[in-house]
Amino acid sequence: MSPRKRRRLWFAAAVLAAGGLSAWLVIWALGNNTMFFRSPSEVAARAVPPGVAFRIGGLVGENSIRQGTGAEVYFTVTDGKGVVPVEFRGVLPALFREGQGVVATGALNQGGTFVATEVLARHDEKYMPPEVVDALKKSGEWQRSE
Repeated sequence: MSPRKRRRLWFAAAVLAAGGLSAWLVIWALGNNTMFFRSPSEVAARAVPPGVAFRIGGLVGENSIRQGTGAEVYFTVTDGKGVVPVEFRGVLPALFREGQGVVATGALNQGGTFVATEVLARHDEKYMPPEVVDALKKSGEWQRSE
């Protein structure tokens, strides 16, 4: 093999190694920062271990909103098949109410309660996040409001 071909081979190997390392770093960084969406049915079936951050979406359960001491609020999220108790400390969105779509970010505690760090409500009567619509369709609870 000539010295010129050998240099090309080493250059190609170095480019491939650098590309592989770059791809691995990107995948590793995304893996640590990716937050998955779960339906209440999945969470109720214990598909998510405690302490793992994720998003849960569904409908706020009827007659489930309770005010705690201070800024604590307790409610349930359901998709018709599963029900998950949620605890949130903070100010809820103005459109938050029973029977409306909600997406919450947080993690389960050891007792199985979802401790939310952020709660988002539908911003008008026609919008619902696609993940929530899919979960409600799977459970048979989806009713399109026209």
